[in-house]
Amino acid sequence: MDKLRSTLKQFVRDWSEQGKPERDMCYKPMIDALLEHFSDIPQEERLNIRVLVPGAGLARLAWEIAHLGFASQGNEFSHFMLLSSFFVLNRTDQINQHTLYPFIHSFSNVRSAPSISTPISIPDVQPSDLPQPSEFSLVAGDFIEIYGVTDEDVRSGKVDDGKTSQEGQWNAVLTCFFIDTAKDIIEYLRIIHQALAPGGIWVNLGPLLWHYENNNTGDISIEASLDEVKALATAVGFEISQEKTIPTTYTGILDGMLRYEYQAEFWVATKKAPAS
Repeated sequence: MDKLRSTLKQFVRDWSEQGKPERDMCYKPMIDALLEHFSDIPQEERLNIRVLVPGAGLARLAWEIAHLGFASQGNEFSHFMLLSSFFVLNRTDQINQHTLYPFIHSFSNVRSAPSISTPISIPDVQPSDLPQPSEFSLVAGDFIEIYGVTDEDVRSGKVDDGKTSQEGQWNAVLTCFFIDTAKDIIEYLRIIHQALAPGGIWVNLGPLLWHYENNNTGDISIEASLDEVKALATAVGFEISQEKTIPTTYTGILDGMLRYEYQAEFWVATKKAPAS
């Protein structure tokens, strides 16, 4: 139920007019960096630029990238997110077609009783409103298992039928509130670097709220500091630039009396050296 309630609030963040200020805090600087890096590519040729969005959630960032004309692919593991993104992307015929009441389960830090039952209409755009031709997809599964496949894995037959090499296949990888979902951040960094084409960019924004810290399932968990993550990224073969801290909320209750604010770290990293 906690995951379900969280998913309902995610609809507000990603697909409602009320969520636009929070979206813009995170998605706008990432999209601006993408457009700046590929500013020499004519808009009609953006379909040749392949952009990967791991941890796509409800797929709004991946959709925005496709809406700009890039070839965009989101990747998501959570069934809650996958089913919900399928619903909004494929079961919507018009703007604001569906009405949700995402705050009706929360009774703490409420300014006024009516705000609990505030209706939220989704989506604020028509998901089918993409340029033609367009290339937009959402792949279900574990990031490491799907995007860690190399040319050598395919040649040696180490991968399941249907899986293809992701080595050097992406011109950009955009990670928003994603890298701290890693059990092993070194593996994430290695795969992002490996998946990028030479000169490709990795745009990151988010905190380091390590999801597997103090887990009781026996899973490995590496909780690196920000300085350590950046040092590891450099060691893997990235050159980091455009670093800045961006204050942002994440699925907060609208007009609530409590609001968590992340000091999210933003950077653009260019693939320079071959991964070791």
